[in-house]
Amino acid sequence: MQKTIQYIRAELAPFYPETEISGFIQMIMNSVLDLSYTQIILEKDRVLETTETNRIKRIVERLKTHEPIQYILGVAEFYGLQLNVKPGVLIPRPETEELVEWISKTEIPEPAKILDIGTGSGCIALALKNVLTTANVQAVDVSETALLLATENAGKNKLNVEFEYADIIKWQERSWPHFDVIVSNPPYVMEREKQQMEANVLEHEPELALFVSDTDPLIFYRTIGQFASKQLNDGGYLFFEINENLGDEMVALVKQLGFKSIELRRDLNGKNRMLKCQK
Repeated sequence: MQKTIQYIRAELAPFYPETEISGFIQMIMNSVLDLSYTQIILEKDRVLETTETNRIKRIVERLKTHEPIQYILGVAEFYGLQLNVKPGVLIPRPETEELVEWISKTEIPEPAKILDIGTGSGCIALALKNVLTTANVQAVDVSETALLLATENAGKNKLNVEFEYADIIKWQERSWPHFDVIVSNPPYVMEREKQQMEANVLEHEPELALFVSDTDPLIFYRTIGQFASKQLNDGGYLFFEINENLGDEMVALVKQLGFKSIELRRDLNGKNRMLKCQK
């Protein structure tokens, strides 16, 4: 196995930093050989079968094209859950775990009624149901591909979350129940920010889940804020993951919509990434 690890490092060195390659090695060995980090160390002299070596080589070749490893392996870890992921659905991000943590530490009436808007893989909704076990969690998305994957992830993790199709831009065209918490991680990357993004994101992840126009980057936040002002119970909470460059604009927006107790929070990288407010 040592030779295989050396091969991975040598092949990927021109493409990725050493720390990222080390992470890839752990993920590859876990996926192909079902080994934990400790087992990788303890079984360093293990001789791999030809089928295992060939599979690892195929993974490495795909990594060279900057294809996200989560898509290659078909899984991503999120807040203690293992989720299936695939092209067409956004890969769950570590900063989104921080948003889930914030919600889970907020005093919410039990059993809470929670809505996740733009659920994607279902990561937020499923993670919240996993920690807030008495909560009634619903989630919506405009992508049928995402809804199928989210439903698959609910079954995989044995979590009871209701997923359904809804275009939140047209929320007034149907009736909705009221909620104690509404959360969303909508598209928020402005078109002009594309040049700052990594190739693996630009070339492989869905534009529908990422980008908004430069002329109206708050379109989803404004719409969801208007929706939440009507559909949240009194004292209910609205949580957003936001564009780090639009924190002041987001505070002004929810204030204009009549929300109170507005709090902007930085992620572990020191970027304004989350917002909480209350009806």
